[in-house]
Amino acid sequence: MLTNLKKIDLEIFEKILLYVLIICSIFILVYNIFNYDPIEGYDADAHFVYSEILPKLDRLNPENTYEYFNPPLPYVFPAVVGTVCEKIFSQDLQSCRNTYRFSIQILQFFMFIISLYFYNKTFELFKPKNIPIKLGFVILLVLLTANYKTYAMFRGETYIILLNSILLYRFGRLVKNSFKWSEIDYIIFGVVIGLLALSRQWAFLLFPPYFLMYVFLKKEVKSSYLKFIIFSFSIGFTISAWWYFRSLFEYGSFTAFNMSANGFSFSNQPLSFYNPFNSEASFVFTKPIRSNFSNQFLPILYSDLWGDYWGYFSFTSNKLDTGRNQLLIGDYLARVNIVSLIPSITLLAGLRIGYKTLVLKVKSNFDIFNSLIFLSVLSSFSGYVWFLIMYPSYNGNTIKAVYIIQLFHLMLFLSAVFLEKIRIYNRKLYMLFLFLLTSTFIHNFSAMLSHYQ
Repeated sequence: MLTNLKKIDLEIFEKILLYVLIICSIFILVYNIFNYDPIEGYDADAHFVYSEILPKLDRLNPENTYEYFNPPLPYVFPAVVGTVCEKIFSQDLQSCRNTYRFSIQILQFFMFIISLYFYNKTFELFKPKNIPIKLGFVILLVLLTANYKTYAMFRGETYIILLNSILLYRFGRLVKNSFKWSEIDYIIFGVVIGLLALSRQWAFLLFPPYFLMYVFLKKEVKSSYLKFIIFSFSIGFTISAWWYFRSLFEYGSFTAFNMSANGFSFSNQPLSFYNPFNSEASFVFTKPIRSNFSNQFLPILYSDLWGDYWGYFSFTSNKLDTGRNQLLIGDYLARVNIVSLIPSITLLAGLRIGYKTLVLKVKSNFDIFNSLIFLSVLSSFSGYVWFLIMYPSYNGNTIKAVYIIQLFHLMLFLSAVFLEKIRIYNRKLYMLFLFLLTSTFIHNFSAMLSHYQ
C-alpha cells in the first residue's frame, strides 16, 4: 500500500514537473521575442538581404549576400511578408524589415510548439502515456541554451528541427506498422525529405542513417523497407534537386559555400582544434567567452551549447570592448558551464544506450527507432567535424551549437531512455538526477534570457 502511494506520488510529481518545464520554456521563448532583435543574430544582415532579393532569384549571388549558398525555404516566409508590406501597405524597406523580423520570431515560436507536438506523438507510438520518458526528454531540452538562441535569431535550423520531428514520427509509424506502408506514406516521407533538403545543407547529415538502417533490420522486412526508402528519397530528390543543380551550374558545386574548401586533411586544423586539454582549457570553467579559445572545437562547442561563448545573445554582439557587464557575465557563464556538466554527462550516457541498442541482435520496435537516432547522432556529429576540417577558420567562428542544433535534439531521445532506465532500476538515483537537472535549469535560467543591449 505504502509502495503504491509512493509510486502515485512520484507520477504526479513527474507530470507537474513536465508541465512546469514546458511552461517555462514557452515563457523564455516569448520573453526573447520581445527582448531580442533577430538583426543582432549570426550573419543577420546577410539573411535579411537574402529574403529581400529572393523574389528576384537572379540577384541571389555572392555580390548581394554572402549567404547566397543557403537553400531558400527559410527565406520564403519573410520574403512574402516583406513583399506584402511593400506592395500593399506601401511602407519603406526599413519599416517592412521591422515587420517581418517580428513575424519570423512568431513563426519560429509556433514551429517549436509543433516540433514538441510531433516529439510527443513519436513517444506515444512506443511508450503511450509514459510521462517519465517524456519528462527525461523535456528536462534536457529546456536546458539547451543554444535552443533558445536558435529560435530567437533568424535561423534555417528551426526548419530542420520541425521537419525532422515530422520525419522521425513518420519513421516511427513505419516501424510500428512492421514496415507495411501505403502510397501516401512514402509520399509524405518524400515531401518532408525534399523540404529538409531545401531548408539547410546540414539536413543532408540526417539522410545516410535511413540507408544504413537497412543493415540492422530483420531479413523479412528489408525488401519492403528498401522500396520505401527508394520511393521516398526519389520524391525528395525531385522536390529539391533544382536548387542544387542551380548551385552546380552557377558555382561549380552541388553544395556551394562562402569559403573555399581545402580538401579533407586533418592538418587543415591546428593541433589546438583537436586538443581540448591545452593551457586555455581552464577558461571553460573560468571565462568561457570569446576570444579565450583559439579555435578549440570541444571547449567552444560546449561553452556555446550551455552558455553564450560568441556573445550574440546574453551580453554583446561584435562589441567585446563595450559589452555590458562582460566580466561579470563571464563569471556567471563559467558557473553555467560547471553545473552543465550534469546534463552533459546525461547526454553522453544516452549515447552508450544508443550503441548498446544498435548492436542488439533482437530489437523491439523502440530499439529500431533508437538505432536510427544513434546513427543520426553519429552522422550529424561526424559530418559537422568533416565540415570544420574542410573549411577551417582561424578563430573557430564556424563552431556554433546553433549550426548543429539537430544533433542535440537527437541526443535527447537516447538520454530520455537512459533516465527511464535509471528510474526502473534505482528510484533514489533517478530522483537525484531530477533534482540536479532541475537545479541546473534554475541556475542557468538567466543565460537563456537575452540581456542584449
